[in-house]
Amino acid sequence: MKSRTPKVLHAIGGRSLLGFALAAGQELRPRRLAVVVRHERETVAAHATELVPGVVVVDQDQVPGTGRAVQCALGVLDAKEEAGRAHGGGTDRISGPVVVTAGDVPLLDAGTLGELLAAHEADGNAITLLSTRLADPSGYGRVVRGEDGGVTAVVEHRDATEEQREIDEINASVYVFDAEVLRDALGRVGTQNDQGEVYLTDVVALAHEDGKRVRAVVADDPWLVEGVNDRAQLAAIGAELNRRIVEDWMREGVTVVDPATTWIDVDVTLSQDVTILPGSQLHGTTTVGDGAEIGPDTTLRDVVVGAGAQVVRSHATAAEIGAGANVGPFAYLRPGTVLGDAGKIGTFVETKEARIGAGSKVPHLSYVGDAEIGEGTNIGAASVFVNYDGVAKHRTRIGSNARTGSDNMFVAPVTVGDGAYTGAGTVVRHDVPAGALAINTVNQRNIEGWVLRRRAGTPAADAAQAALDADAGRELSPQARAELARGNHGQAVPRDGNTTEQTGSGTDR
Repeated sequence: MKSRTPKVLHAIGGRSLLGFALAAGQELRPRRLAVVVRHERETVAAHATELVPGVVVVDQDQVPGTGRAVQCALGVLDAKEEAGRAHGGGTDRISGPVVVTAGDVPLLDAGTLGELLAAHEADGNAITLLSTRLADPSGYGRVVRGEDGGVTAVVEHRDATEEQREIDEINASVYVFDAEVLRDALGRVGTQNDQGEVYLTDVVALAHEDGKRVRAVVADDPWLVEGVNDRAQLAAIGAELNRRIVEDWMREGVTVVDPATTWIDVDVTLSQDVTILPGSQLHGTTTVGDGAEIGPDTTLRDVVVGAGAQVVRSHATAAEIGAGANVGPFAYLRPGTVLGDAGKIGTFVETKEARIGAGSKVPHLSYVGDAEIGEGTNIGAASVFVNYDGVAKHRTRIGSNARTGSDNMFVAPVTVGDGAYTGAGTVVRHDVPAGALAINTVNQRNIEGWVLRRRAGTPAADAAQAALDADAGRELSPQARAELARGNHGQAVPRDGNTTEQTGSGTDR
């Protein structure tokens, strides 16, 4: 993989390759589930135990090969059985069927494993292996059959003869062994091969030589046994997995307008009559309710979307969107956002750790962080919930049926009561009682003739002069005309006669 990440921890469809193997194994309800680790042992073991608490982690020693990996696992599992017997349960060592799979075959499902196990038990086989047929079997171990159709050997590609390389049936590295047969054969497997490894496949030939019954079940779908060895294969299998997921959801009553640009993870849940528009990605444990519409160009991760909601060209993570709510376009819902039923988070709005009540709206150009907003409230455009003082985060609380003006700053911690109003441009630093109006008042002053004096010759000055000339009812005050005549660029006199000092920078902009 040419990666710092162990191969089996690379992911498709929101799940690691190892995660797929463990999930399929769990569905068989085995007496024990074990994972053999070696490369990047600590990282892989931690991931396995996180996914399946209680999984048996087996360390492979320095002897290489798949056969040695299984042999190490048998030793650990036998020891656990013996320990169980000492406490009044278990046996001296494991017996019965042992299922062995690879950690890099993500499309292998529990249904296929179940069929393999059922065939093994029904036929009384010593070994039952899974195979498939490929037009180009290069690189894979070949399944060699006898005249009766039974399997006589599995030969790795690099060890195969030219005649054996013509065989198109390949080994999928998925087996069911009788425990006693497996244990005995592994004790006799050597390393006389091209790679000097203990091959698990050699157990097949030894069992055949011992007169044991060895059979292969052919998987008609080669994708089920396709392995991952590089990132190109990872992408190809990921695309095939996604194609199957999308098709399955469409057959369950979900409308996917453009399957080629829609990505849905394995743990996503969709209800009937959901519509997914092009360019959308649903990741993690995202759940979408009946009749909701997602997209286009929307990414949701671990989001709950209520029935009938719409999410358009937006990005959300670990958020909840109520039934009938509207989000977007171009909204960003960060973790902890909860939008109530029939609420709205509109264009260019960012939210974080914000609970927005039913029917409340944050329509556009705002940041709402660490906040609680009641029901039926409207937040004016360009509002900012100022939640961080440089050391700690603080919360803002706005009541129900409140109306806040545009360009407001809510400097937390602060509370705006039920039914309160705030004026445009207000900086709310103190609590606003229920039903009150909060405003910041600043007198506006107009400095006449400023553009004609300070921006002479610009298009703005030309337009202003033309407008003044055309407006017969509007004249500069006598003081302003006198200033213009003197060419004084340091002062301007407004109509009220008050002199305002202009310094050139700052207010001139």
